[in-house]
Amino acid sequence: MKGKFITIEGIEGVGKSTNLQTIERTLAARKIPCAVTREPGGTPLAEKIREILLAPSSEPMSVLAELLLVFAARAQHVEALIRPKIEAGTWVVCDRFTDSTYAYQGGGRGIDPAIIASIEQVALDGFEPDLTILLDLPVETSARRARERGEADRFEGEDARFFEKVRLAFLDRARGNPRFVLIDASQDIETVGTCVADAITRLIEQ
Repeated sequence: MKGKFITIEGIEGVGKSTNLQTIERTLAARKIPCAVTREPGGTPLAEKIREILLAPSSEPMSVLAELLLVFAARAQHVEALIRPKIEAGTWVVCDRFTDSTYAYQGGGRGIDPAIIASIEQVALDGFEPDLTILLDLPVETSARRARERGEADRFEGEDARFFEKVRLAFLDRARGNPRFVLIDASQDIETVGTCVADAITRLIEQ
């Protein structure tokens, strides 16, 4: 039996790392093998691309170069890690996936979603998550939490207006899409964790 593919999404500081652990514990309690990974990155080659994408640079990166690098890393990640794990019966849980591209490069950078969709089709050929958990948080709260984590990378250093557009793009992706579970990440940690665990349990029981 094949595994499932679960992604967790949201702007900076929504608590993805904490809730990845919740997902892992929920699957472990059901004795379901799982692998936790991240984007951009997840394989040695994709992690090298991640370094290029996140590191501040004196040479501005064009939005098209950014988009193509994101999908280059993702194509490698899916081919080398995600698909093989799923085919072997392991559930894969990923911190960010293609929805982040529509939110950051589409909403934030202003790239036409049709362009993103065309590259997505070439790179992934229709491959998408079975479940996406979207943790939503007001940008002001998100920025405060991100600052508390320390030095910002190239994306975290963007301004509030950028993240407002990213947040709206995420919410637009989730609207009416049964693949998404939208969770209010401004609630206390325990409540958010319970919502996440409930979403995973429903997927298991389908």
